[in-house]
Amino acid sequence: MGADIIDGKAFAAVVRGKVGEHVARLMADHGIKPGLAVVLVGEDPASQVYVRSKGKQTVEVGMNSYEHKLDIDTSEADLLALIERLNNDADVHGILVQLPLPGHLNEDLVINSIDPAKDVDGFHISNVGLLATGQKSMVPCTPLGCLMMLRDHHGSLSGLDAVVIGRSNIVGKPMAQLLLGDSCTVTIAHSRTKDLPDVVRRADIVVAAVGRPEMVPGDWIKPGATVIDVGINRLDAPERGEGKTRLVGDVDFATASAVAGAITPVPGGVGPMTIAVLLANTVTACCRAAGLPEPEGLTA
Repeated sequence: MGADIIDGKAFAAVVRGKVGEHVARLMADHGIKPGLAVVLVGEDPASQVYVRSKGKQTVEVGMNSYEHKLDIDTSEADLLALIERLNNDADVHGILVQLPLPGHLNEDLVINSIDPAKDVDGFHISNVGLLATGQKSMVPCTPLGCLMMLRDHHGSLSGLDAVVIGRSNIVGKPMAQLLLGDSCTVTIAHSRTKDLPDVVRRADIVVAAVGRPEMVPGDWIKPGATVIDVGINRLDAPERGEGKTRLVGDVDFATASAVAGAITPVPGGVGPMTIAVLLANTVTACCRAAGLPEPEGLTA
Protein backbone atom coordinates (compact mmCIF):
# COMPACT_ATOMS: atom_id res chain seq x y z
CA MET A 1 0.00 0.00 0.00
CA GLY A 2 1.11 3.52 -0.71
CA ALA A 3 1.35 6.33 1.81
CA ASP A 4 -1.60 8.40 2.97
CA ILE A 5 -1.47 11.73 1.12
CA ILE A 6 -1.66 14.71 3.47
CA ASP A 7 -3.77 17.18 1.50
CA GLY A 8 -2.41 20.61 2.39
CA LYS A 9 -4.90 22.39 0.15
CA ALA A 10 -7.86 20.84 1.97
CA PHE A 11 -6.27 21.38 5.39
CA ALA A 12 -5.56 25.04 4.55
CA ALA A 13 -9.23 25.49 3.65
CA VAL A 14 -10.17 24.18 7.11
CA VAL A 15 -7.73 26.60 8.76
CA ARG A 16 -9.13 29.53 6.77
CA GLY A 17 -12.62 28.48 7.80
CA LYS A 18 -11.62 28.57 11.47
CA VAL A 19 -9.99 31.97 10.96
CA GLY A 20 -13.15 33.32 9.32
CA GLU A 21 -15.30 32.06 12.19
CA HIS A 22 -13.04 33.72 14.75
CA VAL A 23 -12.98 36.99 12.81
CA ALA A 24 -16.79 36.97 12.72
CA ARG A 25 -16.93 36.47 16.50
CA LEU A 26 -14.42 39.29 17.09
CA MET A 27 -16.60 41.59 15.01
CA ALA A 28 -19.88 40.50 16.60
CA ASP A 29 -18.74 40.41 20.23
CA HIS A 30 -16.09 43.15 20.36
CA GLY A 31 -16.39 45.26 17.21
CA ILE A 32 -12.79 44.43 16.29
CA LYS A 33 -11.73 43.66 12.71
CA PRO A 34 -8.21 42.25 12.34
CA GLY A 35 -6.01 43.96 9.75
CA LEU A 36 -3.00 42.67 7.82
CA ALA A 37 -0.55 45.03 6.11
CA VAL A 38 1.71 43.64 3.39
CA VAL A 39 4.63 45.68 2.04
CA LEU A 40 6.07 44.88 -1.38
CA VAL A 41 9.19 46.65 -2.64
CA GLY A 42 9.83 46.30 -6.37
CA GLU A 43 8.13 44.22 -9.03
CA ASP A 44 9.39 40.66 -8.57
CA PRO A 45 6.77 38.59 -10.45
CA ALA A 46 6.61 35.74 -7.94
CA SER A 47 6.29 38.17 -5.04
CA GLN A 48 3.52 40.07 -6.85
CA VAL A 49 1.51 36.88 -7.31
CA TYR A 50 2.05 35.92 -3.68
CA VAL A 51 1.00 39.36 -2.40
CA ARG A 52 -2.16 39.32 -4.52
CA SER A 53 -3.05 35.91 -3.13
CA LYS A 54 -2.46 37.09 0.43
CA GLY A 55 -4.66 40.14 -0.08
CA LYS A 56 -7.46 38.12 -1.66
CA GLN A 57 -7.50 35.49 1.09
CA THR A 58 -7.29 38.15 3.81
CA VAL A 59 -10.47 39.79 2.54
CA GLU A 60 -12.21 36.42 2.05
CA VAL A 61 -11.91 35.59 5.77
CA GLY A 62 -13.35 38.98 6.70
CA MET A 63 -10.19 40.86 7.66
CA ASN A 64 -8.91 44.21 6.44
CA SER A 65 -6.11 44.04 3.87
CA TYR A 66 -3.65 46.91 3.51
CA GLU A 67 -1.22 46.64 0.59
CA HIS A 68 1.75 48.99 0.23
CA LYS A 69 3.57 48.65 -3.08
CA LEU A 70 6.81 50.63 -3.23
CA ASP A 71 9.20 51.37 -6.09
CA ILE A 72 12.26 49.15 -6.38
CA ASP A 73 14.53 52.14 -5.63
CA THR A 74 12.68 53.06 -2.40
CA SER A 75 15.19 54.20 0.20
CA GLU A 76 15.75 52.33 3.42
CA ALA A 77 14.70 55.42 5.38
CA ASP A 78 11.37 55.62 3.55
CA LEU A 79 10.68 51.91 4.06
CA LEU A 80 11.50 52.14 7.78
CA ALA A 81 9.26 55.20 8.08
CA LEU A 82 6.36 53.25 6.55
CA ILE A 83 6.91 50.37 8.96
CA GLU A 84 6.94 52.79 11.88
CA ARG A 85 3.57 54.20 10.76
CA LEU A 86 2.16 50.67 10.53
CA ASN A 87 3.58 49.82 13.97
CA ASN A 88 1.59 52.76 15.39
CA ASP A 89 -1.63 52.07 13.45
CA ALA A 90 -4.17 50.45 15.79
CA ASP A 91 -6.12 49.06 12.82
CA VAL A 92 -3.09 47.04 11.69
CA HIS A 93 -2.53 43.88 13.74
CA GLY A 94 -0.10 42.10 11.42
CA ILE A 95 2.77 43.45 9.29
CA LEU A 96 4.57 41.44 6.63
CA VAL A 97 7.40 42.74 4.45
CA GLN A 98 7.63 40.54 1.37
CA LEU A 99 11.06 38.98 0.90
CA PRO A 100 13.46 39.07 -0.82
CA LEU A 101 14.08 42.80 -0.71
CA PRO A 102 16.17 44.67 -3.31
CA GLY A 103 19.89 44.45 -2.63
CA HIS A 104 20.32 47.99 -1.33
CA LEU A 105 17.99 47.29 1.63
CA ASN A 106 19.17 45.57 4.81
CA GLU A 107 16.69 42.73 5.37
CA ASP A 108 17.68 42.14 9.00
CA LEU A 109 17.31 45.83 9.83
CA VAL A 110 13.92 46.00 8.12
CA ILE A 111 12.55 42.84 9.75
CA ASN A 112 13.73 43.90 13.19
CA SER A 113 12.04 47.30 12.80
CA ILE A 114 8.62 45.61 12.83
CA ASP A 115 6.81 45.60 16.19
CA PRO A 116 7.40 42.01 17.41
CA ALA A 117 3.73 41.78 18.43
CA LYS A 118 2.75 42.50 14.79
CA ASP A 119 5.48 40.36 13.23
CA VAL A 120 3.15 37.72 11.75
CA ASP A 121 6.03 36.16 9.80
CA GLY A 122 7.77 35.39 13.09
CA PHE A 123 11.16 36.56 11.82
CA HIS A 124 11.92 39.34 14.35
CA ILE A 125 14.88 38.46 16.55
CA SER A 126 12.69 38.81 19.64
CA ASN A 127 10.24 36.22 18.34
CA VAL A 128 13.10 33.93 17.36
CA GLY A 129 14.44 34.10 20.92
CA LEU A 130 11.03 33.64 22.52
CA LEU A 131 10.35 30.55 20.40
CA ALA A 132 13.77 29.09 21.20
CA THR A 133 13.16 29.48 24.93
CA GLY A 134 9.63 28.06 24.85
CA GLN A 135 7.86 31.36 25.47
CA LYS A 136 4.82 32.84 23.74
CA SER A 137 5.87 34.27 20.37
CA MET A 138 4.75 34.85 16.83
CA VAL A 139 5.74 31.66 14.99
CA PRO A 140 6.94 31.45 11.36
CA CYS A 141 4.06 30.43 9.11
CA THR A 142 5.50 27.48 7.19
CA PRO A 143 6.84 25.57 10.22
CA LEU A 144 3.62 26.20 12.15
CA GLY A 145 1.62 24.89 9.19
CA CYS A 146 3.77 21.75 9.17
CA LEU A 147 3.20 21.29 12.90
CA MET A 148 -0.57 21.65 12.48
CA MET A 149 -0.61 18.92 9.82
CA LEU A 150 1.57 16.62 11.94
CA ARG A 151 -0.68 17.09 14.98
CA ASP A 152 -3.74 16.42 12.86
CA HIS A 153 -2.23 13.20 11.49
CA HIS A 154 -0.61 11.82 14.64
CA GLY A 155 -2.50 13.39 17.51
CA SER A 156 0.30 13.45 20.08
CA LEU A 157 3.86 13.81 18.77
CA SER A 158 5.38 13.05 22.18
CA GLY A 159 8.36 10.72 22.03
CA LEU A 160 8.55 10.51 18.24
CA ASP A 161 11.95 10.71 16.56
CA ALA A 162 12.03 13.66 14.14
CA VAL A 163 14.69 14.66 11.63
CA VAL A 164 14.61 18.13 10.08
CA ILE A 165 16.77 18.31 6.94
CA GLY A 166 17.73 21.97 6.57
CA ARG A 167 18.91 24.63 9.00
CA SER A 168 17.45 27.86 7.61
CA ASN A 169 16.16 30.57 9.93
CA ILE A 170 12.84 30.55 8.07
CA VAL A 171 11.99 26.83 8.23
CA GLY A 172 14.62 24.43 9.58
CA LYS A 173 15.50 26.00 12.92
CA PRO A 174 11.97 27.07 13.96
CA MET A 175 10.61 23.69 12.83
CA ALA A 176 13.03 21.97 15.16
CA GLN A 177 12.01 24.25 18.04
CA LEU A 178 8.31 23.51 17.46
CA LEU A 179 8.91 19.76 17.38
CA LEU A 180 10.93 20.01 20.60
CA GLY A 181 8.02 21.91 22.11
CA ASP A 182 5.77 18.94 21.29
CA SER A 183 8.26 16.57 23.02
CA CYS A 184 9.80 15.01 19.93
CA THR A 185 13.42 13.87 19.92
CA VAL A 186 14.82 16.17 17.25
CA THR A 187 17.86 16.02 14.97
CA ILE A 188 18.71 18.92 12.67
CA ALA A 189 20.50 17.50 9.64
CA HIS A 190 21.74 19.18 6.47
CA SER A 191 23.68 18.59 3.28
CA ARG A 192 26.95 18.15 5.16
CA THR A 193 25.65 15.71 7.77
CA LYS A 194 27.76 12.54 7.84
CA ASP A 195 25.82 9.36 7.00
CA LEU A 196 22.74 11.48 6.21
CA PRO A 197 20.74 8.52 4.83
CA ASP A 198 21.22 6.57 8.05
CA VAL A 199 20.26 9.61 10.15
CA VAL A 200 17.05 10.05 8.17
CA ARG A 201 16.19 6.33 8.33
CA ARG A 202 15.83 6.55 12.13
CA ALA A 203 13.07 9.12 11.94
CA ASP A 204 9.37 8.66 12.59
CA ILE A 205 8.94 12.19 11.15
CA VAL A 206 11.03 13.63 8.32
CA VAL A 207 10.75 17.33 7.46
CA ALA A 208 12.69 18.08 4.27
CA ALA A 209 13.55 21.76 3.86
CA VAL A 210 16.96 21.78 2.24
CA GLY A 211 16.14 23.34 -1.17
CA ARG A 212 17.52 20.55 -3.36
CA PRO A 213 15.12 18.91 -5.81
CA GLU A 214 14.27 15.28 -5.01
CA MET A 215 17.31 14.97 -2.75
CA VAL A 216 15.64 12.48 -0.38
CA PRO A 217 14.89 9.11 -2.03
CA GLY A 218 12.53 6.47 -0.75
CA ASP A 219 15.32 4.22 0.56
CA TRP A 220 16.17 6.93 3.13
CA ILE A 221 12.69 6.70 4.63
CA LYS A 222 11.80 4.45 7.55
CA PRO A 223 8.79 2.30 6.62
CA GLY A 224 5.65 3.98 7.94
CA ALA A 225 7.31 7.34 8.66
CA THR A 226 5.54 10.65 8.07
CA VAL A 227 7.25 12.84 5.47
CA ILE A 228 6.65 16.60 5.29
CA ASP A 229 8.18 18.03 2.11
CA VAL A 230 8.72 21.79 2.38
CA GLY A 231 10.75 22.05 -0.82
CA ILE A 232 9.44 23.88 -3.87
CA ASN A 233 11.80 23.46 -6.82
CA ARG A 234 11.05 24.25 -10.45
CA LEU A 235 12.60 21.91 -13.01
CA ASP A 236 12.57 22.00 -16.80
CA ALA A 237 9.88 19.75 -18.29
CA PRO A 238 10.49 19.56 -22.04
CA GLU A 239 8.02 16.67 -22.26
CA ARG A 240 5.30 19.24 -21.53
CA GLY A 241 6.42 21.54 -24.31
CA GLU A 242 9.09 24.11 -24.99
CA GLY A 243 9.88 26.28 -21.97
CA LYS A 244 7.56 24.31 -19.67
CA THR A 245 8.50 23.46 -16.08
CA ARG A 246 7.24 21.29 -13.25
CA LEU A 247 7.31 21.66 -9.50
CA VAL A 248 9.00 19.05 -7.32
CA GLY A 249 9.86 18.89 -3.66
CA ASP A 250 13.04 18.00 -1.81
CA VAL A 251 11.75 14.41 -1.58
CA ASP A 252 11.49 11.96 -4.46
CA PHE A 253 7.75 11.54 -4.13
CA ALA A 254 7.44 8.44 -6.32
CA THR A 255 9.83 6.31 -4.27
CA ALA A 256 9.15 7.85 -0.86
CA SER A 257 5.38 7.49 -1.10
CA ALA A 258 5.83 3.73 -1.60
CA VAL A 259 7.56 3.47 1.81
CA ALA A 260 6.18 6.24 4.00
CA GLY A 261 3.05 5.99 6.09
CA ALA A 262 2.01 9.53 5.15
CA ILE A 263 3.49 12.22 2.90
CA THR A 264 2.76 15.72 1.65
CA PRO A 265 2.78 16.19 -2.13
CA VAL A 266 4.40 19.03 -4.08
CA PRO A 267 2.48 21.01 -5.12
CA GLY A 268 -0.56 20.84 -2.86
CA GLY A 269 1.09 19.98 0.45
CA VAL A 270 2.88 22.50 2.65
CA GLY A 271 2.57 25.41 0.22
CA PRO A 272 -1.15 26.21 0.69
CA MET A 273 -0.69 26.19 4.47
CA THR A 274 1.68 29.16 4.54
CA ILE A 275 -0.90 31.84 3.72
CA ALA A 276 -3.56 30.11 5.83
CA VAL A 277 -1.25 30.26 8.85
CA LEU A 278 -0.37 33.88 8.06
CA LEU A 279 -4.08 34.68 8.43
CA ALA A 280 -4.21 32.65 11.64
CA ASN A 281 -1.20 34.54 13.01
CA THR A 282 -2.89 37.85 12.24
CA VAL A 283 -5.97 36.82 14.24
CA THR A 284 -3.72 35.63 17.07
CA ALA A 285 -1.89 38.98 17.08
CA CYS A 286 -5.22 40.83 17.12
CA CYS A 287 -6.48 38.79 20.08
CA ARG A 288 -3.28 39.35 22.02
CA ALA A 289 -3.40 43.10 21.36
CA ALA A 290 -6.98 43.22 22.67
CA GLY A 291 -6.31 40.95 25.65
CA LEU A 292 -8.75 38.34 24.34
CA PRO A 293 -8.45 34.51 24.26
CA GLU A 294 -6.44 33.23 21.33
CA PRO A 295 -8.14 31.07 18.70
CA GLU A 296 -7.94 27.39 19.59
CA GLY A 297 -6.04 25.10 17.25
CA LEU A 298 -4.42 27.96 15.34
CA THR A 299 -1.32 28.55 17.46
CA ALA A 300 1.72 26.56 18.56
